[in-house]
Amino acid sequence: MMRRVAITGIGCVTPIGTGVEGLWDGLRAQRSAVRTITRFDPAPFHSHIAAEIPDFVPGDHLGHREQRRFDRFSQLGVSAARLALADAGIDPAREDRDRIGVMMGSALGGVAHAERQAAAYHAGGLRAVDANLALTVFGGAVSCNIAISFGLTGPNATNGMSCASGTVAVGDGLRAIQRGEADLMVCGGAEAPLAPLCFGAFALIRAMSTRNDDPATASRPFDRGRDGFVMGEGAAVLVLEALDRAQARGARIYAEVAGYALTNDAHHMTAPRPDGREAARAMRLALQDARVDATSVGYVNAHGSSTPLNDSTETGAMKTVFGEHARRLAVSGTKGYYGHPLGASGAIEAAITALAMARGWLPPTINLAAPDDACDLDYLPGAGRAARPTVALSNSFGFGGVNASLVLTGAD
Repeated sequence: MMRRVAITGIGCVTPIGTGVEGLWDGLRAQRSAVRTITRFDPAPFHSHIAAEIPDFVPGDHLGHREQRRFDRFSQLGVSAARLALADAGIDPAREDRDRIGVMMGSALGGVAHAERQAAAYHAGGLRAVDANLALTVFGGAVSCNIAISFGLTGPNATNGMSCASGTVAVGDGLRAIQRGEADLMVCGGAEAPLAPLCFGAFALIRAMSTRNDDPATASRPFDRGRDGFVMGEGAAVLVLEALDRAQARGARIYAEVAGYALTNDAHHMTAPRPDGREAARAMRLALQDARVDATSVGYVNAHGSSTPLNDSTETGAMKTVFGEHARRLAVSGTKGYYGHPLGASGAIEAAITALAMARGWLPPTINLAAPDDACDLDYLPGAGRAARPTVALSNSFGFGGVNASLVLTGAD
């Protein structure tokens, strides 16, 4: 019999808050963290806005050696992992660390740090370059740094599946426990993309919002005025644990990860399939994997990227999957709060979904003032709702046509 898997710890560093309570307070405040960029001069670009983390202090979470050795991408990821393990009540030194693994996701890894180091090289030669550059630039640095920091010798990988990376990492962690390869997995996503070239690459393809005069309303999933996503940064890590093990130690359980599926549109690098067929198939397969009927789903945390094509396509895919039940679903597009931290988004949204189920409050889709005619489901515009769904879905879709869906069920 396949092992059931629980979420027993959540750690996050996001533009709206750090740690479980910081994230929850940020959601309850129902305000956007999007502002004019301060990290660099955005004047050369059409978009001047992003969701920066305003108050991250590496020394609050990392030792001196870790601070010196890690770039911001790994600093965020390791900090989120430390918070998640503490939240789960897990001291790795007292565990069989061969049975604890790490799965992370990131779209860009350490590329932003490499960009800054390239500028340092051109200005001052090789001596001006960070001596740890070769150890920070590759995407797998974050999962390896988490493993090294906590001595975790189980399965370890970082995927780079664009904006679905964090969700894929949680799905990979689920499978590792189900297959008996580990008892506990540290899973999530980390992204620190706010550097001129990384930012400019997305500006070149006109993917980002240019609502520069009103940044706080720029990320507006499902609204007819949406004009592109808003880049963000952040990290979220979930501790996944075999349910029987969690119950035996009396752990607090936020939710179960009951199902997961991954498909690809095989259509275009940036545009989703217009018919949403493969996005719908990912949702269906995740529900089948969880052995739950579509009509049992009460809440969907949508990908909701605030792009013209994605939001309407996701709406159509949900209608395909849920039929008449789609009209009874509560759906949130939470990127209005914290923008789109690329590969970290799916992990942040899985954390939000689990917290919403455990605490009985569904966050709203903020900035949804004028729903698009093609986006006509119940998106909880403007205000959250008291509800405690027993089954929820979290979607992530990424460049390259990646579609990933997770099914969470309430702890019993």
